[in-house]
Amino acid sequence: MNEIRDAILSDQLDAVAGLAVPESYRAVLVRKDEQDMFEGLTTKDKDPRKSLHVEEVPTPELGPGEAIVAVMASSVNYNTVWTSIFEPVSTFGFLERYGRVSELTKKHDLPYHVVGSDLAGVVLKVGPGVNKWKPGDEVVAHCLSVELEDPAGHDDTMMDPQQRIWGFETNFGGLAELALVKSNQLMPKPGHLSWEEAAAPGLVNSTAYRQLVSRNGANMKQGDTVLIWGASGGLGSYATQMALNGGAIPVCVVSSPEKAEIVRKMGAELVIDRSAEQYAFWKDENTQDVKEWQRLGKKIRELTGGEDVDIVFEHPGRETFGASVYVAKKGGTIVTCASTTGYMHQYDNRYLWMNLKKILSSHFANYKEAWEANRLIDKGLIHPTLSKVYPMEEVGQAALDVHRNAHQGKVGVLTLAPEEGLGVRNQEKREQHLEAINRFRGV
Repeated sequence: MNEIRDAILSDQLDAVAGLAVPESYRAVLVRKDEQDMFEGLTTKDKDPRKSLHVEEVPTPELGPGEAIVAVMASSVNYNTVWTSIFEPVSTFGFLERYGRVSELTKKHDLPYHVVGSDLAGVVLKVGPGVNKWKPGDEVVAHCLSVELEDPAGHDDTMMDPQQRIWGFETNFGGLAELALVKSNQLMPKPGHLSWEEAAAPGLVNSTAYRQLVSRNGANMKQGDTVLIWGASGGLGSYATQMALNGGAIPVCVVSSPEKAEIVRKMGAELVIDRSAEQYAFWKDENTQDVKEWQRLGKKIRELTGGEDVDIVFEHPGRETFGASVYVAKKGGTIVTCASTTGYMHQYDNRYLWMNLKKILSSHFANYKEAWEANRLIDKGLIHPTLSKVYPMEEVGQAALDVHRNAHQGKVGVLTLAPEEGLGVRNQEKREQHLEAINRFRGV
């Protein structure tokens, strides 16, 4: 592994093809025999530092259409938090089901789960049938894993019945020194970014692109007013940039004055600080407060000059969903992914049905959408929102930050890279965008 790292750090990428794949590597994982460790605890009391371990594991066998990547950096997404606290279910059920698909997938069903759905690194070896990529290529990876043996997946690969999220519903994820991916997960690493910066956007950037921009999502157009929950967070920070970049008008909801300042630095002008407004959408566990929905709607119209929002970019879920349905304009769209505050959504259907609103679901992105989202990063039109970087040994703390919403933007993790700032290939281009690249740093 040291030889691989040294070759990459010394820019001897042509030499990577001649290096042997190590028999084992260090990885961040959860253990099957610990999947009940948090039983009886509330969600907020479950601590990823207790369940995420850094251990040496055997390198998986490389199969057809697959690649092994030397991972220089990765990042933490909310699915890593879900995996680490075994909610809403243990991911070992995913691995067991995937292991039954074929002889090739049996290797994923193990008593440990290597996590992580982002990476930036260098292709180390490719399996039979891989022609587009070769050892020495600098890459990032998106997290869509598909088998594509069913016709349902050939119009939109997200519709493949064997669609999974790599590193969450499959094994051998990106929070490790090596990762196993399908070759159609790979994309070129943007040359003006460091390893940790390039690893940060993948999952959330692609998710935001499909959810907001793609025809498979809200199909945002110029002039649309878009309500973005958690606009300075890992997902919302990319949605905010895409709205601004696409000629839309974001209304950014944040939870502190500091987060409000971040989105203003991105160019957003219409900002709602939930902490200042003290919205309480729920009277109790079972009853929502319509007056609070109305108060939010009034605030939005004050900011927009009397307009309701065309699109609501929804991901908190239970806490906000009733309000989201209410504030969307007549004929508007509520597009939802994830549910970080709870999966059981409740809303008053009168405000949906009688006003011809649409609830649209969105989940990650297909290869084309992920590629387009990565191209925006490479073009310098969308920028990483990396705020803090941890060494792999402290990944539990990184996940805890995300779990407790104590972070801004994305939290990165160094794997093979010994320090931050390495891997930049286009310094001139970087200088043009340096302020935007560092916008979230240290916040």
